[in-house]
Amino acid sequence: MLIARGFAAGAVAVVLFTTVSGSDASTTTVPVSNISIPTPVIPNVALLPGPLAEATTISPTIGVLAISPLSGGPVGSNMTIAGSNLPASAKVELTWATSNATWNVDPEPNTVNYMGRTTTNVTVVLATVTTDASGKFSFSTMVPNDWGGSHEIYAVVNGVDVLEGSFTTTRSLTVTPTSGPIGTPITVTYTGMGSSLFQNSAAILWDNHFTGEMVSEWTRGTGTTVIRAAGPVGTHVLMVGDALTDLYLNPIQSPYPFMNGGSIKFRVTRDAGAAKPYVSWPVAVKPTLSELTTLQPGDLDPASTAVATLSASSGPVASKTTLSVTGLSGAGTDQVAWATESGSRVDCSSTTGQGCWVPETTPIATGTVVNGAFSSSVTVPDGLGGWHMVLVMSGTKIEAQVPYYVKESLVPFYNKAGKLVSEGVARADNSPAAFAAGDAGTGTYTFKEGQEFTISIKGVGWTQLDNTLTVDYDNSYVGYGCGFNSNGYLVIHLFATGGVGTHIIDLHPMLYTSQPAFANTPFGLAPVLSSANDYPGLALGYQVPSFHFSIRIVK
Repeated sequence: MLIARGFAAGAVAVVLFTTVSGSDASTTTVPVSNISIPTPVIPNVALLPGPLAEATTISPTIGVLAISPLSGGPVGSNMTIAGSNLPASAKVELTWATSNATWNVDPEPNTVNYMGRTTTNVTVVLATVTTDASGKFSFSTMVPNDWGGSHEIYAVVNGVDVLEGSFTTTRSLTVTPTSGPIGTPITVTYTGMGSSLFQNSAAILWDNHFTGEMVSEWTRGTGTTVIRAAGPVGTHVLMVGDALTDLYLNPIQSPYPFMNGGSIKFRVTRDAGAAKPYVSWPVAVKPTLSELTTLQPGDLDPASTAVATLSASSGPVASKTTLSVTGLSGAGTDQVAWATESGSRVDCSSTTGQGCWVPETTPIATGTVVNGAFSSSVTVPDGLGGWHMVLVMSGTKIEAQVPYYVKESLVPFYNKAGKLVSEGVARADNSPAAFAAGDAGTGTYTFKEGQEFTISIKGVGWTQLDNTLTVDYDNSYVGYGCGFNSNGYLVIHLFATGGVGTHIIDLHPMLYTSQPAFANTPFGLAPVLSSANDYPGLALGYQVPSFHFSIRIVK
């Protein structure tokens, strides 16, 4: 039996999952569920443009609404809806056809699988107007902050659609600033992406190099991200357009010619030198789906009334937190254990009967029970990131358990005197002795042309939401690294190229769509540049950041 946790604020609930006899839960290839995640409350994210409309019937003599401009327009532009030949002084509801979209996941006892996306069509009330004495009305408004593409609009009188028309919401690109030194943060906002699979994502190119993708499942057609200016000094072109990961280059000839995209010229003014690394964290939201985390084979004591709490419930590896336990029965010494996973997503054995990964429990502390309670300092193990459980055990019985989230972090590099010389960046060490440690090497931000260097991160997870990070070099996507097999320690090897001067490297979250691979899982294996406010892990409590580095190439 595997024990899994459903998390809620202040709760310590337990959900039991029965495994197939003779196998581990990680061997199954059939998802136990396919859950559409309710949209979390994310600041500055668009809501439905109106309340849901009641069901209607269609008049057999339905007329035509006059909607202008005929060519449509972007979010926030002016739009006029007019109707005639209606009863005098009649109340008319104007309804707007739209959709809701969300991510799908498959939460299992020891992982979370990424399952794609779901859309549902809905109709909302855009406005209520009253006809004049001649049965006419005219209503002017701004184009709603909603999906792009064609929206059906109906004039409804007494539950009957009496007039119909449509409006096409077109794309709009805003980029700010448009000049600055190498490394300048550039905010990119692209509105009017559609709700359907092909229309609801966009690619960003920098000087014809793919940087990554923006998605808009929870942001109703608006993709937002921040990239950084890359050199050399001079003019560079930033291009944004609709895509299914890769940019679609001839949208005018497609069935959706309004997917026009856009581009701007950015002027790199100077090379200000390599800046210190920094981390960009996604928005913190209240999860809308109970997180299921690593839980181990074992027996939860059915008679236990113990409750465990932590003074801090998240932090990087080596963080300290205080475990407090009350409601214990009996006395003696209890063991505190750390629940995690071990393995990979590609090395699966057919001879041992095990899946690609297996659960592990590691002792990390002890507690002496006095009057049914104890407190103990806990140090977070140097291992996998993501959700874990701190278990309170009496022998083989689990008396209580509490979740802890391990955040990704930069690896510090010190010189022989103990002084910090770099974070995350080092000169590669390819000696046999360094191989076991990933050849991370010696910390520095300065390299010669063609020299090999490394980027090192701790606390990388194992689910399809957090087991990998992508790499952009000077805004060009070059690949990704995985931290599962290396127990959360990710060392990426690169070469210093591009000429003398400052060069930028950015690591972004990625949706891992291999092993296990499921049908209909778009946006995989590429940088998700909009992950700060639109990423399936947000609704399960995952905080997968982006990392930003600069290096200096010298002669």
